[in-house]
Amino acid sequence: MDGSDGARSIAQTQAEAYDGPPDHRVGARHEVYPELSHDEIERFNFLAQMNRHLQTKVIPLVESTWDNRIEPRFEAKHGATPQDRHEARKELLTDPVFQTWSALKRMTMEQRQQAGRWAAIRQAETLAAKAEALVREGQLSLDPALPIPRYVSAVDHHCMPGSYHTELFPGDVSGSANYDCGLHVTVGGRGGAYNDGIGTQLASWVKEAFPDFKPSRILDLGTTTGHNLLPVARAFPDAEVIGIDVGTPVLRYAAARAAALGVDNVRFVQADATDLSRFDDGSFDFVMSTMFLHELSLASMDAILREAHRLLAPGGLLLNMEQPAYKGMPVFEQAMRDWDAFYNNEPYWTTLHGLDLDEHFVAAGFPRDRLVYTAFPSPPGAGRGRKIGMVFTGARKEAA
Repeated sequence: MDGSDGARSIAQTQAEAYDGPPDHRVGARHEVYPELSHDEIERFNFLAQMNRHLQTKVIPLVESTWDNRIEPRFEAKHGATPQDRHEARKELLTDPVFQTWSALKRMTMEQRQQAGRWAAIRQAETLAAKAEALVREGQLSLDPALPIPRYVSAVDHHCMPGSYHTELFPGDVSGSANYDCGLHVTVGGRGGAYNDGIGTQLASWVKEAFPDFKPSRILDLGTTTGHNLLPVARAFPDAEVIGIDVGTPVLRYAAARAAALGVDNVRFVQADATDLSRFDDGSFDFVMSTMFLHELSLASMDAILREAHRLLAPGGLLLNMEQPAYKGMPVFEQAMRDWDAFYNNEPYWTTLHGLDLDEHFVAAGFPRDRLVYTAFPSPPGAGRGRKIGMVFTGARKEAA
C-alpha cells in the first residue's frame, strides 16, 4: 500500500467514525428555500455542532455535577433530596456548571434565529415572489380576519422574533424561510435532508402498526411549513390531505414548498384548531400533529382534542408526536427537559409534560381501550436517563 492509499484509508476511517451533524451544504434544497452564502452556511454548521457538543459533552458534565455536588448540597441543606423538578431546577440555577450550559444553549437558540432571520430577510421580496409563483389555485385558503390566539401572539416561540404568524409585508414568507433553513441547527442535523424526519417516521410507523389503514382524508393540526405533513401525503398518495395553522406566512410557504417538492394531494387552510366547524363530523380518517400540543394553552388543547374526536370517522386515528411525559423520570431529567419552558419561550411545555394525556383523550370522547402510545429511543449521547426521545400518543375512535 503506497502513501496515497494510506491517506485515503485514514480519511475513509475518519468519515465512517463521524456521527455529528452533516454539513449544511449537503442538505436538500427546493425552489423556495433561501439561498445561503458561504458564511451563512458556516454559521449554521457552527451552531449545529455547538448544539451537538452541548448535548453530548456538556450535559454529561451537568449530570456528574448534579450527582457529586448539587444534589448533595441540597440534601445537606434540607435533609432530603429534591422532591420535584421545580426544587431541582432552582438548585441547578445556583451552580456555575448548569449556568454555563444554560447560557450557551440559549445563545445557540438566539444566534440560530438571527442567522436564519438575516438570510431570509435579505432576500425576503425574492422569496415572496417565488412563493406566489409556485402556489397553485385551490392549494391555499387564507382567512385575513382570523384572530390569532393569545397563546400564539404573546410569545416569540423558540426565540423567533414575531413567532410564526407575523408578516413584514403582504406576501411575506421570510419567517417561515428562517424556520425551514435553521431547523437543521435546532435538531442537530438529525431531521433528514428536508427536515421532515419526524413526518417520515410517523408515516412509516402508521403503515407498520396499522397495515390495513388506508385513510382517504388526513388533517394535520399546527402544520407550520408542512415539513412533517408532506411525508404522510406521499405515504398515502390517494388521500386528500389538509394542513391547518393560524399563521398566514407559514401556510403560504407550506403551499409553495409542497408545490416545489411535487406533492400535489395536499392543501393548506388558515384556521384555529379549536373551531373547525367548516369541516363536517366524521369527515377525516386520520388527524395528526407533530410537536404541536406543547405550544397550546390547556383549555385550547382540550378543545382541539374534542374537535379531533368530532372530525374523525368511526375507526379513525388521532396521532400526536411529542416529547414524553415526565411521570416516572428522575427529577434531574425533568428539570433539564423543563429548560425550554423557562428559557426557550415555550411557556406551556412544563404544563403539558406534567399531564396524564390519557385522561384528556378520554375526556374528549375517545374510549380508554382505544388509546395509542409508543415510545422511540433518544439518539446516542442524549445523556443518562434520557431513554425516550419522543412518543406517539393518541387514540382510535370507536368503530361503527
